[in-house]
Amino acid sequence: MHTPGFCAIIVAGGKSSRLGNTPKAGLSNGTHTLLDRALLAVSQADACVVVGPETLPVPNDVLLTREDPPYSGPAAAIHAGAEKLAQHYSGIGRPAPTWCIILGVDTPNIAPAVSLLAEHAGAAAGHETGFWGVCDGVYQPLVGIYRYAPLRQVFSAGSTNASVRSFLKQLHPQEVELSPAHTADVDTWEQARALGFDSPQWSSY
Repeated sequence: MHTPGFCAIIVAGGKSSRLGNTPKAGLSNGTHTLLDRALLAVSQADACVVVGPETLPVPNDVLLTREDPPYSGPAAAIHAGAEKLAQHYSGIGRPAPTWCIILGVDTPNIAPAVSLLAEHAGAAAGHETGFWGVCDGVYQPLVGIYRYAPLRQVFSAGSTNASVRSFLKQLHPQEVELSPAHTADVDTWEQARALGFDSPQWSSY
């Protein structure tokens, strides 16, 4: 199945309050951090932006930006990421890819789901504007692929402390059933231990 070109936004700036404010992006399995795994999952992206603190250690070829104000939620983070990508593509003088992956930083086994979403985008008809993951009947708003232009437009106003799902619903995304093994996330220390990502690489941002 055809896999289209895409850019990517990784949301990595939450407070991790259920982890005692330990930076979630830096939790490690001894080899990779959660941020590393998220970046690996979108390694085929034409451009990738991580939205999080300015001190996050990202590779030189990865963009970094921050939602404004900080900790104002994932909707604000997606808005910031979409605008950073627009700035990037304007700077290099070419248009952004048609599609954009949205991904949280806390799903270390998400790579197969990203591939599946990209395959659905590659097979999309012209009227389809996005696909988001559903697992056991639960929508996964931070696991999806959307047409970049309408995604940017939808998040262009009023995204501070807003519901991500309420914005994404405006794109009428199609559902893609994903495996719970791939969408398992880290919100608590119990989940971190279960997934093997319970070794903090840094204590604060």
